[in-house]
Amino acid sequence: MNAEAPPVAKDSLEKRWWLRTLAVVQSPRPVFAALRDESKQDMEAREEPILAIVILAGIAAILLAPETGRLLDESLVDDSIAVLAVLVFLTGAIYGAFAYWIGGGFLSVGLRGAGSQGSYRRARHILAFAAVPTVLGLVLVWPARLLVYGTDSFRSGGDDDGIGPLLFDLAEGLFVLWSLGLLVYGIAVVERWRVLRGGVAVALAVLAIFVLTFPFVLAASAS
Repeated sequence: MNAEAPPVAKDSLEKRWWLRTLAVVQSPRPVFAALRDESKQDMEAREEPILAIVILAGIAAILLAPETGRLLDESLVDDSIAVLAVLVFLTGAIYGAFAYWIGGGFLSVGLRGAGSQGSYRRARHILAFAAVPTVLGLVLVWPARLLVYGTDSFRSGGDDDGIGPLLFDLAEGLFVLWSLGLLVYGIAVVERWRVLRGGVAVALAVLAIFVLTFPFVLAASAS
């Protein structure tokens, strides 16, 4: 009977992290405070919720790209909704994974620059849970957008012209800004810092991205 105890405890911990994932937009402090626990069991219990967040947030980011609004015009998609759905899912998953691993690395650099001793893994987890509002925007905004405009949301021309699409874009942008604010707040909670210091860590991460990518942007513009 004792041999069965660890799996039960693990299942309970995984369930707790799924509940925390749902609760982070309403009560973020206890969720981010729980990220201080870097035990192997607790880290493993977060993996499935984080994977779901990463994929869905990546899909939300892909749907925000202007090019997505013309996908049904592309020969690769060939006006197929099924191909469109698969393409958005795959590119969203890839983009989400890239943002999670690379963005988490830059965030770790920013955190270290602000004085944190936390691990790269913890930085990735903070970034993931801060992205939950972006996922919420995907769940709330896109069903309404598709109900109003249907497949015209993914092709040039059609009914999705005028102020309506701009309002939907604005709504999605507000959820992204919410995620950014939650990231700053989450850092402050995890590190036991003031919110201003959390903002400094994010600013340092953005600066690191700029410093690393600027030479490539400059070289591309010169060619």
